[in-house]
Amino acid sequence: MAITMRIPSLRNINFKNETLAGLTVAMTMIPESLSFAILAGLSPLTGLYAAFLMGLVTALLGGRPAMVSGGAGATVVTLIALASTHGVEYLFAAVVLAGILQFAVGLFKLGKFVRLIPQPVMYGFLNGLAIIIFLSQVEQFKVSGSSGEWMSGTPLYTMLGLTLLTIAIVIGLPKLTKAVPASLIAILVVFGIVTYFGIDTKKVIDIASVSGSLPSFHMPQIPFTLDTLKLIFPYALVMAGVGLIESLLTLNMVDEITDTKGKANRESMAQGTANVVNGFFGGMGGCAMVAQTLVNINAGAKTYISSFIAAITILFVILVGSPVIEMIPMAALVGVMMMVAISTFEWLSFRIINKFPKSDIFVGILVAIITVLLHNLALAVLIGVVISALVFAWDNAKRIRARKYVDDAGVKHYEIYGPLFFGSTTAFLEKFDVNEDPDRIVVDFKESRVVDMSAIDALHKITARYAKIGKKVHLRSLSEDSAHLLGNAAGIVEVNVMEDPTYKVMPKD
Repeated sequence: MAITMRIPSLRNINFKNETLAGLTVAMTMIPESLSFAILAGLSPLTGLYAAFLMGLVTALLGGRPAMVSGGAGATVVTLIALASTHGVEYLFAAVVLAGILQFAVGLFKLGKFVRLIPQPVMYGFLNGLAIIIFLSQVEQFKVSGSSGEWMSGTPLYTMLGLTLLTIAIVIGLPKLTKAVPASLIAILVVFGIVTYFGIDTKKVIDIASVSGSLPSFHMPQIPFTLDTLKLIFPYALVMAGVGLIESLLTLNMVDEITDTKGKANRESMAQGTANVVNGFFGGMGGCAMVAQTLVNINAGAKTYISSFIAAITILFVILVGSPVIEMIPMAALVGVMMMVAISTFEWLSFRIINKFPKSDIFVGILVAIITVLLHNLALAVLIGVVISALVFAWDNAKRIRARKYVDDAGVKHYEIYGPLFFGSTTAFLEKFDVNEDPDRIVVDFKESRVVDMSAIDALHKITARYAKIGKKVHLRSLSEDSAHLLGNAAGIVEVNVMEDPTYKVMPKD
């Protein structure tokens, strides 16, 4: 499966919406990328390069229009320990390896397994992510350069007032016009007010400088040995997993919002390619960004063009636009991102919580809690999927039952209902009265299926119990896949399969 660059059709594209959406996304992505880079102890430019490279490559090669990728904190935090202990060169190598692993997932068409993620896990993921986005904005109310000291007095009131003004514009402007993105107008209005009146407030420059040069090719300066591979592989594997889960969940989210279908395997390959490019061009790597994707969609974007424009805008800022961008008030960006957090939260989950099974409610809450406390999306989703699978297995294990009767020939029949699999084998074996049954027993699977090896082993055990006291068991009405499964295990287990009788029907006159 080759990954190719797309040439989009220019028909039916609203270039104004795509351009303005891309500019808005770039404005919100710059401070976030800077913050993540600084959090990981990296150069601020490492974060901006990641935002540019991830956005550019996925816009050209990705599988989901309107989705935005960049230097995401979810992936960077998985590499902090590696970078702090062994240096940034090992981080770049791990990013390259993670990209190769992600590309392999798409190449071997494994991206489809994201469909196995249940809806309660999706609710928990989005709600937890919304809380993280909101709390990360609250952190901006701390004094720059301080060790966790909160703003107070005039700086606090100024920041709070400008943030509330931003939120008011984002909420109110769409009621007047949707010709331009409300988020972009809010940023420009607050920027204009602060500049015109000379208001002293926290700005992007207070986080870090955004000026620099073009990213250049750089081979990670590490020894290419088996020991190095053993060192970076665990980090790369975790980063690849976290990045793909967040990217494919974001893809699913956009699918639902836009009622269209993205290409999970293509997106996996694009994410992998983007991370390989990151590792060789000095970027910290990343994945899809839920908040920026929602900003993009809310601004009216429907194609890859907006993502491409956002990436090019970030490069422009790095090269020549830094003096302007560095003066943007953080309050404007905080207000926009807070509204994104509020719109990301699945408020519907509160209204229908009493209609969900208790197990689904538990899974959704647990996934949200793990996401918020550990900032580990992969672990949260994995735990949610495992618990959902166990609950599903338990519910189906309780459904197996048997209807019993003896026919005129003295043969005992067991008509099985419900799937026979690892979770239901114990209950299945308890249905049989080996000592009291007649010499011939028929187990009918017309309303059941033999699912796995545990089921085959259960059939072998019950047959052996009857055989031990001279009685014979026949299996009847096996589905095609169940019969095939038993056929494959013919050398391992001993079971007697009874061919179903063929009934002749008189033709109509």
